Amino acid sequence: MHPRNLHKEGYPMTELCQAYPALKRHLVNANSGKLSINFAHPDAVKALNAALLIYYYGMTVWDIPDGYLCPPVPGRADYIHGIADLLASDYAGNIPTGKEVRGLDVGIGANVIYPIIGSHSYGWSFVGSDIDAASVKSANTLARLNPRLAPLLSVRKQNNSAYIFKGIIKENEYFAFSMCNPPFHKSPEDAALGSQRKTIGLKNNRLKRTSKNQSHSALAPLNFSGTGNELWCEGGELAFIQRMISQSVEYKRQVKWFTCLVSKSAHLKAIKTSIKYYGAAKFVKVDMGQGQKQSRFVAWTFNDSVAT
Repeated sequence: MHPRNLHKEGYPMTELCQAYPALKRHLVNANSGKLSINFAHPDAVKALNAALLIYYYGMTVWDIPDGYLCPPVPGRADYIHGIADLLASDYAGNIPTGKEVRGLDVGIGANVIYPIIGSHSYGWSFVGSDIDAASVKSANTLARLNPRLAPLLSVRKQNNSAYIFKGIIKENEYFAFSMCNPPFHKSPEDAALGSQRKTIGLKNNRLKRTSKNQSHSALAPLNFSGTGNELWCEGGELAFIQRMISQSVEYKRQVKWFTCLVSKSAHLKAIKTSIKYYGAAKFVKVDMGQGQKQSRFVAWTFNDSVAT
């Protein structure tokens, strides 16, 4: 994990339960003797997320509607810290902080995870966009119920699925960065198969850990549930990111760094080619890792004065 990731030492379950007592009923004893939860149970993962966001990130309350994506907090934090390092490269290694640093979260979702972490860690302000009305409602509710977050977050509904930035970024509006966790499946069937493989893999991993007398208390929770627009789009991840790259040209003077998570490393070559084709001044790939899971995000800018 990133050196500034608050979760690199695992989960202090006792303290988390004090911050969010509802977590207590989901606790189990790992073979190591440490307290943990059943990471295969969606309600347990959701309770752990609520506890983490209340204990570490100053949330008063946190919840998501049933069926919506429950994100792994440590991995999401790594993305925020990676962007912070990217911005610091333009400020002699000093991370810019404060609400004047504005981020655009494309597909904010019902969980609002990136604005929560980014605003608490660095004081950044955010605009979040989403095409799903229920996600927009949930995001607005979380902002309203959390006084720390409310002044730093504005949520806008995207009314046209063909557009990523158009209809969201206003005239004369400027962002230090944009970020996105794109849907990476090509169809509902593909998403269902992916969820099935993930569930089977989690059960097998749990059995292996049990046989080796290992604890999973320090592991990041997996995603559970997720609506259609969160999990899949026509053409899958690569098509979505390439569409984002082509549409970023129109807003190259309003967003300094465009960034996006890339789930499949096989897509990186095509993504880099597209970024170069559309005339970006710089391309950056940032690798991240949580335990055995490896992930990364890509970043590009049309500003040829950046230091990276």
